Amino acid sequence: MEDEKQFKIKTAQFDARFPNTNQSKSCAQNYVDYYHCIEKRGKDFPLCKDFYHNFRSLCPDDWLEKWDNARNEDRSAFKLKPDEAYE
Repeated sequence: MEDEKQFKIKTAQFDARFPNTNQSKSCAQNYVDYYHCIEKRGKDFPLCKDFYHNFRSLCPDDWLEKWDNARNEDRSAFKLKPDEAYE
């Protein structure tokens, strides 16, 4: 029992903009908000970290992979910049 690791599970907070149970729009909006935030404030800004944790909690991994690939190939429907623009 002593060797067991403790994991802290954190899910996205309630967002009044998306009150219904389907969180697809909230997932996409947090993804977009994260990249806009890090462009303006940097990855270490607390609100940017919140957006990151929210979209990682709400979005399916295959959606994120698809969006990341599109973003890095400069064909993002969200008009987001590729990874190298944020470094």
